Amino acid sequence: MEVLQQFRLIFGSLRQHFRLVEERCGLSGSQMWVLQEVERHPGIGISDLAIRMGIHQSTCSLLVDKLVAQECLTKTRHHGDQRRVGLRLAPKGISALSLLPGPAEGILPDALSRLPSVVLKTLHINLDELIVHLPGKDQSCVGMPLAEMVRRSGEEGA
Repeated sequence: MEVLQQFRLIFGSLRQHFRLVEERCGLSGSQMWVLQEVERHPGIGISDLAIRMGIHQSTCSLLVDKLVAQECLTKTRHHGDQRRVGLRLAPKGISALSLLPGPAEGILPDALSRLPSVVLKTLHINLDELIVHLPGKDQSCVGMPLAEMVRRSGEEGA
C-alpha cells in the first residue's frame, strides 16, 4: 500500500504542477517545454527538439505548429539548406516563459535529473521489473510528454 501511495503522490504532484503552469502561462506544460528548449537553443530544428524532449517527431511538430499559430514561435529557413527550419521565440513566447512557475519539462524529469546515477540505475531496474508484471502495457505512451498524459487523464476523469 505504501508504494501505491507513492505513485499517487507522484501523479498528484504532476497534475498540480502542470495545472499551475497552464493557469499562469496560458499554455500546456508540453508547449512551455518546447518554448524553454527553443530559448536554450535558438534556431533548433524540430528533429533535434523532439530528441531533446524524448518525444516522437510528429508529436513535436504538432506542438510547434500550435505555438506558431499562437504567435509564440517563429519558423525560419536555414540559409545553407532551405529545407531545414529553425525555431525562434516570438514576443508572446518570451512573455509566457517569464511566467513559468518551475521547470518547463516538469517536476519529475527535474527530480530524476537530480538523483545520483546509482539511484537512478536502481530505480530503472526496479521499474523494469514492475513493467514486466503490468498487463495491458501501452507502448504508445512512451513518446508522449508527461504533461499531455496528465492533461488527458484529467479530461477523462472530468
